[in-house]
Amino acid sequence: MDKALSGIRILDMSHVQAGPTASQLMAWLGADVIKFEPPTGDTTRGQLRDVPNADSLYFTMLNCNKRSITVNMKNPAGKEVFIELLKKSDVLMENFGPGVIERLGFSWEKVHEINPRVVMASIKGFGSSGAYADFKAYENVAQAMGGGMSTTGVPEGPPFVAGAQIGDTGTGLHLVIGILAALHHRNKTGQGQYVEVAMMDGVMNLCRVKFRDHQRLTRGSLSEYSVPTSGLKAVPRAGNDSGGGQLGNVIKCKPGGPNDYIYVVVQEAVWDALGTKIGGEALAKDPKFATIGERRKNQKEMWRLIDEFASHYTKREFMAILNEIDVPCGPVMSTEDLANDEHVKLREMWVELDHPQRGKWWNVGMPIKLSASPAEIKRSPLLGEHTEEILKEVLGYDDARITGLKSAGAFSAPPKKAA
Repeated sequence: MDKALSGIRILDMSHVQAGPTASQLMAWLGADVIKFEPPTGDTTRGQLRDVPNADSLYFTMLNCNKRSITVNMKNPAGKEVFIELLKKSDVLMENFGPGVIERLGFSWEKVHEINPRVVMASIKGFGSSGAYADFKAYENVAQAMGGGMSTTGVPEGPPFVAGAQIGDTGTGLHLVIGILAALHHRNKTGQGQYVEVAMMDGVMNLCRVKFRDHQRLTRGSLSEYSVPTSGLKAVPRAGNDSGGGQLGNVIKCKPGGPNDYIYVVVQEAVWDALGTKIGGEALAKDPKFATIGERRKNQKEMWRLIDEFASHYTKREFMAILNEIDVPCGPVMSTEDLANDEHVKLREMWVELDHPQRGKWWNVGMPIKLSASPAEIKRSPLLGEHTEEILKEVLGYDDARITGLKSAGAFSAPPKKAA
């Protein structure tokens, strides 16, 4: 079956998380992703390794459906292979540190000269221009500098990073959008272009509602926040406030474990039913809670009353009660909860795979569901597993030429210098 991106070839030099997130999504959509690795491999193959002598989960969970080729880019014969693959590719991806790809001799101008139709897609910490361009970035650095940390946590505590990888994976998602747009543009013009996403920029985009509130502060306090905001010049940390027009918060349930909580949103339309369920008609009609404006003013007392009611139920029991009266809610689900959840399995969001080194393992599935070309998830490649296959199939090299390139050191690390 043809996939949505069948016929698109991606030469993927990216490593660690942000770039591989993007290329894995496009591989699941059907692109031929050639993971272009140094002879030592992507560093994550050996990071946080849980099975001896096997690729780590850090690598396997971000590199499914790809083919791996190992090439020594510091060797002239290796660079020759790279150039020939570049000529046969639709997209070149990289997320090297500032200036690295240029020092290898492959600036955007050079890449465009070699293949005018290719889309070159780069992830940088802070972009290729500006005062921060030469700085290095990691996931949490991007969260810190993009507005995520300053608005996460509680006012009296330090800033917190988010559990979700919004700096790396979030940037990868942005890059996919940029690549697909550039490919569409190329189909109309015949010309490739340079696509850049900075991690800091991506985090700022994901904090868009916080910048909404930043501007609202110039005109007064933020009435939906549970913490004081009058006179502030920056959006504060506000715990588990909903961040929207409706009030929301996390409610503790029995038996009181670390994840025995449920998130509840009190919409205007559901207050009568919710108030009646918790405290009868007297509570539903109490002037302190009768309108959203009054509930905002008295939200601490409202949450206390809901907390007291919920303390008699587990999070699943309380969810069932709230669902009956159409209150938006969701239990706080741990990784164990999700790994064993029937809905998650039905949605194919926790998928079992087999690996020749590590055996059976699980990966998070494809969140984008296409009706005519659904994703088929396959395991990640071993280091250099497809080197000869790619050389023969994509470049048309015969055994003699491959042997010559091997002898020239195109696919192997240079010998270590004597101490």
